[in-house]
Amino acid sequence: MLIPRQTVPHLQLQTLDHGAYDLIADAPDRFSLVVFYRGLHCPICAKYLLELGRLQPDFEKRGVKVVAVSSDTAERAREMATKINAPALRFGYGLALGHAREWGLYISASRGTTSIGIEEPALFAEPGVFIVRPDASLYYGAVQTMPFARPHFDELLGAIDFAISKDYPARGEYTGAV
Repeated sequence: MLIPRQTVPHLQLQTLDHGAYDLIADAPDRFSLVVFYRGLHCPICAKYLLELGRLQPDFEKRGVKVVAVSSDTAERAREMATKINAPALRFGYGLALGHAREWGLYISASRGTTSIGIEEPALFAEPGVFIVRPDASLYYGAVQTMPFARPHFDELLGAIDFAISKDYPARGEYTGAV
């Protein structure tokens, strides 16, 4: 389990159109928003990423750099990026499932062809959304076992505004006895 205020696992991977991504070297002014999605086979992911692409300029105005990541191949990631049509959105691909597990993501096995007629990979990571400080410490994290009921990006924008204006610390950091 990732702990707020502690360093997240290092994240390095290729993106489709924006070169190599390195979480630490990316150096945002305030935060990195790392959105792990299930892959091309997921119609809910496509809707979710459409919203992310639409709101990306709002995140950037707040000093937040955004990346969407999956374990898909470059070809499948390209199909998703084409479907989303958000050229500024960085699509990272080829996330190793062992690395996904280090981030606390759940792993699912294929159930065949999805409702949109696309075959699921044999194994893939379920969704997760993380807000990471420039020092690579976790500020916010949400992981899911299912594609449903994800954090809303407009609400995350409001939370970021609050965090910035109040200098609000990351919460959930206590690891002692209970």
